[in-house]
Amino acid sequence: MGSDSRKREPGEGREVGADTIECVMRERVRDTIERIVEEELETALGAARSARVGEARAGYRHGTRSRTLTTSLGATTITMPRARLATEDGGTTEWASAAVPRYQRRTARVDEAILGVYLSGGNTRRLKGALAPLLRGGPLGKDAVSRLVGRLAADFETWTQRALGTEDIRYLFCDGWYPCVRIGKRRERVPILVTLGVRANGERVVLDLRLVGQESAAGWQDAIDTLVARGLRAPVLAVVDGNPGLHTALRAQWPTLAIQRCTVHYADQRIMPSATRGASWDKDVVLMRSA
Repeated sequence: MGSDSRKREPGEGREVGADTIECVMRERVRDTIERIVEEELETALGAARSARVGEARAGYRHGTRSRTLTTSLGATTITMPRARLATEDGGTTEWASAAVPRYQRRTARVDEAILGVYLSGGNTRRLKGALAPLLRGGPLGKDAVSRLVGRLAADFETWTQRALGTEDIRYLFCDGWYPCVRIGKRRERVPILVTLGVRANGERVVLDLRLVGQESAAGWQDAIDTLVARGLRAPVLAVVDGNPGLHTALRAQWPTLAIQRCTVHYADQRIMPSATRGASWDKDVVLMRSA
């Protein structure tokens, strides 16, 4: 009998077990990534492997290197081709893949999962434990987490400075939010000033988030001034939580702005304490009676 020389597909001919599905999928992921990178390189070189195209060739291959890339299916070792491309001044430069950038060790989805666990209060040790099925031995150290958090901080800074001149904001909702966060080894509630806008078409958009020492007139004034500096035009109506500092800041910026007290805050702070003494109550009923 002759030997079977055809190329086997990933997973073909292996024994089937509890982890077979994920093993085969990881192999397919590796093959797919390598095929994408190979097509990208062929486009950059202007020629396929070993093809003779004369002056149309923009560079030459010079070997491969292994790279471990952690995807949503775990760590996968891929073979990255290397090449040098010709430059306009007659020299050459090392080719860099856009699909798998230099020094990338994880896909964007894995980074999002890591940041999600970190922002929920997990440290590096807890991260490794919580994401063990995803990482599957892939490298993850304190430096990697710090770089991710640093990148998130830079993205947030860019978001807080984005221009608002093209936003057709008709309504503002302003409120203080007091989430519980970890400061050192303690968990404390800190004030965050939240400004939500409603566009003319009814879409809602978060305009600003800022951490402050306390919810005061100065803090809200700085938030409103920053929004105006970013191009926010005067809205039709502002809905507030009743904080006197917020009311003062809005009036200072837009003297004729219509300001409405949030009915939920009003019910919690004024109606409920007097309407429910010594009796059971239905919050929705109290709100309707107060309308």
